[in-house]
Amino acid sequence: MSTFEHAELIQNINESLTPFRKSQSQAMQGFGQLAKAAMAEGAISAKNKELIALAIGITQHCSGCVAFHVKALLKMGCTREELEEMLTICVYMGGGPALMYSAEALKAWDTLA
Repeated sequence: MSTFEHAELIQNINESLTPFRKSQSQAMQGFGQLAKAAMAEGAISAKNKELIALAIGITQHCSGCVAFHVKALLKMGCTREELEEMLTICVYMGGGPALMYSAEALKAWDTLA
């Protein structure tokens, strides 16, 4: 990531999507409902679901996903130890590119904490 701070990235994404959310309100409401249902507490805890979502964001090379899911994990009381352990799985499964996005996730953690 360049000099963007993760909080600024989140704000820019939200601002950029505002007109799209209005013009495609039904689709975006559907996406919101899907996200809410998928991330709800269940057999897998909501925090573990956020860790999974972050892992997918890392392996898919999505900076916005990294920022949003790190922010959510911080709110949920995730520890840095939990984050780092999950990152090792990302690197194991995703190799060097996942290692680079793991560094971004750690920067987001430090920036947003």
